[in-house]
Amino acid sequence: MDDQTRIELEAAAFRGLVAHLQKRTDVQNIDLMNLAGFCRNCLSKWYAAAARERGVALSDEEARTAVYGMPYAEWKSKYQKEATAEQQRTFEETKPLHAEISGHSRK
Repeated sequence: MDDQTRIELEAAAFRGLVAHLQKRTDVQNIDLMNLAGFCRNCLSKWYAAAARERGVALSDEEARTAVYGMPYAEWKSKYQKEATAEQQRTFEETKPLHAEISGHSRK
C-alpha cells in the first residue's frame, strides 16, 4: 500500500471513530479512560498536537469541538455526569495505563 492510500485510510478510520463517539453521548469519558486508557479529550489532544507538529494553528478548544461535534462546555452540560467514587478510584488505579499525549501532562 502506498503512503497516500494509507493516510487516506487512517483519516477515514479517525472520522469513523469521531462520528461514533459523537453518537455515543451515553458513554462517559471516565468510562472510556477506565476501560481503554483514552477518551474524547485524549483524541482531541492528539489532534491538536498533530496540528502543532505540522505548524497548523488549531486551539485546544477547536480540536475539542472537532471531536465532540460541539463546544466542549456544551457537551459537558448536556451529557457529562458526575463520576462515581468507584469510577474515580478505577481512574486513579489505571493512570499508569492512560494515553500519553506529546506536549500535555497527564491529569
